[in-house]
Amino acid sequence: ELYKISDYIGCMSPKNVEYVIQHNSYLDPKRVEVCPNSIKISKYEIVDESLKAEIRKKYQLPVNSKIFVYGGNLGKPQGIDFLLDIIMANSKREDVFFLIVGSGTEYKRVEKFINENKIENAKIYPYMKQKEYNNLLKGCDAGLVFLDKRFTIPNFPSRILSYMEVGLPIIAATDKNTDLKDIIREGNFGFWCESGDLESFNKIIDLIIKDDELRKTMGFNARRYLEENYS
Repeated sequence: ELYKISDYIGCMSPKNVEYVIQHNSYLDPKRVEVCPNSIKISKYEIVDESLKAEIRKKYQLPVNSKIFVYGGNLGKPQGIDFLLDIIMANSKREDVFFLIVGSGTEYKRVEKFINENKIENAKIYPYMKQKEYNNLLKGCDAGLVFLDKRFTIPNFPSRILSYMEVGLPIIAATDKNTDLKDIIREGNFGFWCESGDLESFNKIIDLIIKDDELRKTMGFNARRYLEENYS
């Protein structure tokens, strides 16, 4: 009913537009357009090693590991099982650290998992205000995105915008239907694998760790793509 009385319908991505038109044949396609998540972009700050070390010390994070951060909602739609599989598979590594920041129905479960398994290379923090969270991101090396692989409707997680704002490359593990993977590839600002594909995800982690230049280039590309598309 809402669609019928609307003059325009905004969707977060091109695939989302296609989905709405395909499943609502009565709609005039001219009324459906891409209206992506966007933010008021702050001034870009190049983070040197001393600032990164300072941030890590403040939040009790390791200085010499590559930090992979997941920030945002911790709920069923994110397919948290796969996040836990990744943490467990890499739990003995000293060059990898997983930082989780957020809230949601699965928060206690993730916290319990880390504590019960005595995992030393992962830490979870509750929801932070945006300014503090953005500052914390500056001490990290890559941003993580997860979606349950059973999704059939294209989703576009807004959490990537904060990562992009501070110049972090994106690692996304999602369903096959989202066009997030296509946009990441188009902008060359990260990597994608299907949620549940642990082998592929771990290969991406290894690549990010071994190739600092690639990581920095993709982070720069992420910031540029944000400025050109999501302001």
